[in-house]
Amino acid sequence: MAGVRKGNFIYRNAVYIKSIARVTFGFVWLIDAYFKFQPGFAQNFSNLIQAGGQGQPAWLAPWFSFWVNFTSMNPAAWGYVIAFSELAIAISLIFGFMRRIGYSGGFVLSLLIWSIPEGFGGPYGPSSTDIGTAIIYAIVFIMLIVINAEQGTSRYSVDSHMEKRFKWWKKLAEFSM
Repeated sequence: MAGVRKGNFIYRNAVYIKSIARVTFGFVWLIDAYFKFQPGFAQNFSNLIQAGGQGQPAWLAPWFSFWVNFTSMNPAAWGYVIAFSELAIAISLIFGFMRRIGYSGGFVLSLLIWSIPEGFGGPYGPSSTDIGTAIIYAIVFIMLIVINAEQGTSRYSVDSHMEKRFKWWKKLAEFSM
């Protein structure tokens, strides 16, 4: 890396910093999952999906109608699917387990959360202050994917130990092969 001093704190501690960042993000997802397992989430799941479409432009109505209809058959079950998905992502991040699947799944779930119950962060108007939180989660997952592809296996992960025992494990864990 041109221009980076090898004495730089971040350069010297990159292995620890990237692991701490991954684990910290994992605890954020664990807290999210905890809230999703509360009874009120499953009971109000339909309302959350419907709320995402309120105040949106008419041309987005088919998108929100599709999701309202799709999840209305058994909203509580969908609520628990989301809760267990968030728990799996948290485990993947905290333990560095099946990172390729965890990061990809986290990216997709973040985009779905942003585009359905968060309503793309909208509706937008004079009082809008942000574009929603889940899109930022998706960007963090992209950054984790790039770091993983650039830096390789984190030695502070379950994947690191699994890859030593099973060569095929890299397909579940790594983005660069």
